[in-house]
Amino acid sequence: MSPGKPRRAAIAGAGMIGEVHRRSALLAGAEIAGVLASTPQRSLEKAGEWGVGAFATFDEVLADDSVDVVHICTPNATHAPFAEAALAAGKHVICEKPLGITLDEAERMAAAANSSELVATVPFVYRYHPLVREIRARRQAGEFGDWHLLHGSYLQDWMLDPDASGWRVDPEQGGVSRAFADIGSHWCDLVQWVSGETFTEVFAEFSIAVPTRPAAGGASFAGPSGDADDRVEVRTEDTATLLLRTGSDVLASATISQVAAGRKNRLWFELDGSRGSAVFDQENPEQVWLGGAESNEVLVRDIGTGSAEHRRLSKLPAGHAQGYADCFDAFVADTYAAMDGENPEGLPTFADGLRSARLVDAVVRATGNRSWTKV
Repeated sequence: MSPGKPRRAAIAGAGMIGEVHRRSALLAGAEIAGVLASTPQRSLEKAGEWGVGAFATFDEVLADDSVDVVHICTPNATHAPFAEAALAAGKHVICEKPLGITLDEAERMAAAANSSELVATVPFVYRYHPLVREIRARRQAGEFGDWHLLHGSYLQDWMLDPDASGWRVDPEQGGVSRAFADIGSHWCDLVQWVSGETFTEVFAEFSIAVPTRPAAGGASFAGPSGDADDRVEVRTEDTATLLLRTGSDVLASATISQVAAGRKNRLWFELDGSRGSAVFDQENPEQVWLGGAESNEVLVRDIGTGSAEHRRLSKLPAGHAQGYADCFDAFVADTYAAMDGENPEGLPTFADGLRSARLVDAVVRATGNRSWTKV
C-alpha cells in the first residue's frame, strides 16, 4: 500500500459477521472495495446496500490489485481455500475461525501465512475487552499467585428451537464439531491467553439435544429456518463438557452449549489462584469480580485507570458501556496496524488459530475414545 493511499478491504461473506467486519474496517479507516456474497445476485444486492462494488467470484477478489486485505466471513468449509488463495495473491487476511474444517487445513493455512510474511489474523475478539486485559496484566504481575483451578462456561440458546438450523449443523460445511469449535474455541483461547496456561490434555463428552433439524438451514442466530417438514439427522453437538489439564498440571473445566434457554452469549470464566481469583462475564463486561481470602472487590472499567492495555482499549468513561462491537473494532484496527509494521499486544494470528484447531481435534478424538487425550 502506497503512503497516504487509503487501505482497501474486500469482504467475503454478507451475513451478520460480514456486517460486523465491514463496520470495523470502515472505523479503522479502510475503504470497502467490494463484497462477495453467496451468489452473484446476493452480492449485487448487498453491494447496493453498502454502496460498494460487487464481486461475482472469489477469483475476482484475487484479481483486484487495489485490494490490500480480504476479510473472510464465509462458511467454514471455504476458509482454507479462500485464505490460502488470498495469501498466495499477496493479500493480508482476516479469517473467521475455525481456520479450516480439519486440522490438516489449519496447518496448511498457518504454514502459508508464516511463509508469506503477510498479516493473517483470527477474530478471537474477546481478548479485546479492556477488563480482560486488566486481569491478564494482574496475572503477569503475580497478583493471583499460582493457579489452582480454571473453570467456566460459554452458553447460548440460538439452537434451542427444534426448527432452528443453519449451515453450521452440516459437518461438510461447518466441520465435525459445532458448539465446541464455534464457541468453546473462544472460551479456551481466552482462558489460555489470560491465565498464561496452555491446555495439553482433555477429557470430553458431546451430546445432541435435538436429533433432527430442517435440512434447509438459514443464517446463524436467525432462529427457525427452512422447511420444518424436510428434516435431516443432526451429526454435530449441541453441548460439550470438558475436563482439561495444562502443561503445568493445572486442572480446568468448561461447559459449552447452544441450547441453554435464556443464555444469549454468556462467556464466563473464573480463575482461582493461591493469592486471589478473577471472574469475567462477557455479557457484563464493564466489571470483573476479584476475590481474596479476606475481602472481595468489584473492578469497574474506566478511562485512565488500570494497566496500559486497559487504558488503551477503554474509550468511554465508566457507565458508558463498551461491548462486543468495540472489541471487534479494536481487533481490526490492530490487524491493520500490524499491516503497517506495528506489533500490537495480544493480536490473535493464524498461529493462535492453529493452536485452537489442534485443541478442537483433540476434543473430538477424546469424545470418541472416552479417555484423556493429548492435544
